[in-house]
Amino acid sequence: MIMKYPKEYLDEIKLRLKVSQVIGKTVQLKKRGKEFVGLSPFKNEKSPSFTVSDEKEFYHCFSTGEHGNIFDFLMKTKSIGFGEAVKILAGEAGMQPYRFSNFDKEKEKKFIKYKNIYKDYLNFFHQELFNVKNQEALDYLKKRKLETKIIKDFMLGYVPWKNNFYQELLKKYSEEEINSTGLYYKNDKTGKYVDRFNSRIVFPINNLIGDPVAFGGRIIKESKLAKYINSPETEFYKKGRMIFNLDKAKSMRPMTNEVIIVEGYMDVVSLYSKGIKNVISNSGTALTESQIELIWKFFSDPILCLDGDESGQKAALRIAQRLFPLINENNKIYFSILTKGDDPDDYINKNGKEKFISLLSEKKIIQSYIWDLYSAQVNASDPYAISKFEKEIKKLCYLIKDETLRKYILEDFLEKLKQLTPIQNIKKKYTPYNKYKKDDYKILKETGKIFRDKEHLSKEYIKEYSILFIMIHYSNIAEKKIQDLKNLNITLENGENLKNEILTYIVDGFEAKKIETIIKKNHSDFYLEINKNTSLIEIIEKKKNEEKLELLNELIFDLKEMNHLEKIKFLEQKIAKNLDEASFSELIKLKSQLN
Repeated sequence: MIMKYPKEYLDEIKLRLKVSQVIGKTVQLKKRGKEFVGLSPFKNEKSPSFTVSDEKEFYHCFSTGEHGNIFDFLMKTKSIGFGEAVKILAGEAGMQPYRFSNFDKEKEKKFIKYKNIYKDYLNFFHQELFNVKNQEALDYLKKRKLETKIIKDFMLGYVPWKNNFYQELLKKYSEEEINSTGLYYKNDKTGKYVDRFNSRIVFPINNLIGDPVAFGGRIIKESKLAKYINSPETEFYKKGRMIFNLDKAKSMRPMTNEVIIVEGYMDVVSLYSKGIKNVISNSGTALTESQIELIWKFFSDPILCLDGDESGQKAALRIAQRLFPLINENNKIYFSILTKGDDPDDYINKNGKEKFISLLSEKKIIQSYIWDLYSAQVNASDPYAISKFEKEIKKLCYLIKDETLRKYILEDFLEKLKQLTPIQNIKKKYTPYNKYKKDDYKILKETGKIFRDKEHLSKEYIKEYSILFIMIHYSNIAEKKIQDLKNLNITLENGENLKNEILTYIVDGFEAKKIETIIKKNHSDFYLEINKNTSLIEIIEKKKNEEKLELLNELIFDLKEMNHLEKIKFLEQKIAKNLDEASFSELIKLKSQLN
């Protein structure tokens, strides 16, 4: 017996996955206009005859006549059945596998009833919006500059006070079926069911197929009631997974990688009415990981455009912090900052479509947005504030799941951090480039030279050789950092033993010259190796003792940080292969102790 998948399930897989995304894993595709071309996977050929259309959701091979959708492609190229193709593609789409149990069949029946109730409810109250008795509601929308065509496109409705539609629904559906939708709630005093959206304009929230599964409701009169309310969560509506207007906006994906994320339903409808079709809203909740993952299935470069007031910008920062770990080279997030006091609806009505598009062109990518907001709160002349800021920025970076991207964003942040330090700011402000003395250039370049001269060695080894060099030749300087040196891990072969031997001589009160003589005699080969692999010899002699100490400080600090990062990297790789609680706890501890 062949099991039949529900049409909605298959349609959602096709909606979530671009044809080029699926086929591009097997065939090397090149963009040509709105379509993609490549060499046929069904025949050996030198000139491409294979075409893929995301807009039309199919592929076609002109040389063999093969034609079909993503399910057909997997079945033909991998020699698998339809059911196996559905399972593979559902996994790629981030959907649960469909199970043909009695429970699933019953759930499918319940969902059909659920959708039908919503459709009946929506159709009735959409007509009520144009009823002369409800002119006040229609006038409100006209005042918000919405034309009749847009009102009908979005199937906006109005739910009059004390309507009797519940009784109408009872003629077709059971009380249990109606109540499962969340459209009504029971009044504890009267025992009667009350319409949740009484006296509100309703905005249907559709699934990807375009079926209404929930509503947002907007009060039209001054009231103590909440301005906006949403359907409660039900078996078939989860706020954190739904996106308002994605069912319409997804048609724009062949034309653009960008989609504008706004906060309110009215913002979406207003922008859409002005010709900006690639606009969506998070459905009555702060943008969640599930929502951004769903958005990325259709648009790789979403732009978050929230209200310009303080609460809107705070909400934007919270979203940025929550979603920052998820970004990667293919999926990004941008932020567009509105003028203070404006929401997208206000802004486009006051300034027009072109100015709004111009504003979006100045968008900031997520890491720049976070940096600007964080750094604006920092007192650049307060070393304690700078220290705290650096730790916060690093902690945030370590949450990025993409290991390579994490590395480069951290490097970018640390480079920017240098510009905040007071000494560098003073130099920039008061010391013109052409006023530096020749000796100044030499001093500024010394630290960099130490590590450039020995390209065949790792940075860690160069620092270790340099620390041991100072300990051998300038033990009077090393004496001031005994505790730090004790806690330092030297990974060079025999390096840890030599370090501890020198520390013992220092503690025992040996003179610097005597320590150098002992090491040179007892560890002659290692002594020569250390001198050979450090670049300090040329520069350290001319330095004052406090400068030598500062140099040792820097080397110890850098090596500690490298050791710390190596441990973090090792644990992350270990956890990726096998998550165990002990390793995870150690990783969290290491990250919290960084610097």
